[in-house]
Amino acid sequence: MANDGIDDIQINAKNISIVSAISVAYLLFSYFLVGYKSDQLVLLGVFNLCFYATGTTRRFILGFSIFIVYWIIFDYMKAFPNYNYKDVAIGDLYYTEKRLFGINVNNSLLTPNEYLYLKRTNFVDVFSGLFYLCWIPVPLAFAAYLFFRNKQQFLRFALTFVLVNLLGFIVYYAYPAAPPWYIQLHGFKFQPLTQGNMAGLARFDKYFNINLFKAIYAKGSNVFAAMPSLHSSYPLIVLYYGIKNRLGVVNVFFAVVMVGIWFTAVYASHHYILDVLAGIICAVLGIGLFNIALSSSALLNKFLLRYEQIIQ
Repeated sequence: MANDGIDDIQINAKNISIVSAISVAYLLFSYFLVGYKSDQLVLLGVFNLCFYATGTTRRFILGFSIFIVYWIIFDYMKAFPNYNYKDVAIGDLYYTEKRLFGINVNNSLLTPNEYLYLKRTNFVDVFSGLFYLCWIPVPLAFAAYLFFRNKQQFLRFALTFVLVNLLGFIVYYAYPAAPPWYIQLHGFKFQPLTQGNMAGLARFDKYFNINLFKAIYAKGSNVFAAMPSLHSSYPLIVLYYGIKNRLGVVNVFFAVVMVGIWFTAVYASHHYILDVLAGIICAVLGIGLFNIALSSSALLNKFLLRYEQIIQ
C-alpha cells in the first residue's frame, strides 16, 4: 500500500502543472476576494516546499491539505461579513446570559464575564492565556501525531474537525452574535466596522510585554461570530479522538486544556457561557454526523480509503 501511495504522488509534468495552476489560481482569487496578504505567500511557500522536497513531506502536506482548505474558507469569510445577511444579536444574547447564568453581587445582577472581570488576577491572567494559546497548536500537534501513527484516524479526525467548523460557520451566518467585550467597549449599538479585540487576553500580553494575542486577533475574520465558540469545540474533538486512540494519561492533559479553554473563553470576555455550550453542542453534533456518515456511506469510506493510500 505504501508503494501505491508514493506512485500516486510522484513528481511529473502533470502534477507540476496541477500544483502550479492551483497556486496561481489561489493567489489571483484571494487578491480579488480579500486582497493581498503575506500569509497567502507563506501558505503557498510551505505547500510547494513540502510538495517538492521529499516523498514524506509531499504525503504530509497532501494530508494536511484538509486543514489548509479549512483555513482558506475561514479567511474568505472576510469577504462576506455575516452582519450583511442578518441582524446581529447584541442585547438579546447579553440579557439571556444574565437571566440564565447571572450572579448577584451587591444587589446587582452580573453576567459571568462581568463577575470574573471583578475577580481577575495576574495569576489567572497568565494561566488562562496559556490555555487559550492551545486552541490551535494542540489540535494540529495531535493531528501530526495521528498522521505518523495512524493515517486512518488522522483522516477521520481532520474531516471531523472541518465538519464541526462548517457547522459553526453556518451558525455564524444564521445567528450573528457580538462577544461580551463588544458591549463592554461599545454598548448595545451595532457598529459594523468594529475591529477584533483581545479583551481580557490583553492582560496576558501586558504582563509579558509582548504582542502575541494582539497579532492573533488582528487576523480575525469576523467580530460578530461569537456563537458558537469554536475555540470550545476543538479541544472536545481532540479529547474524543484521544480516547478512541487510547492515549491514557495524555487524555488527562487534553481534558485539562479543554476545561481551561472553556473557562478562559468566559474569563477573558470573548464568549458567553451560552457560546461555549453552543460550541460543545456543535462538536458533539459534528462528531455524531461524521460517525453516522462513516457507518452508512460507502462513497465516504471509498474516498477515505483512497486518500489513505495516497498519503501512506
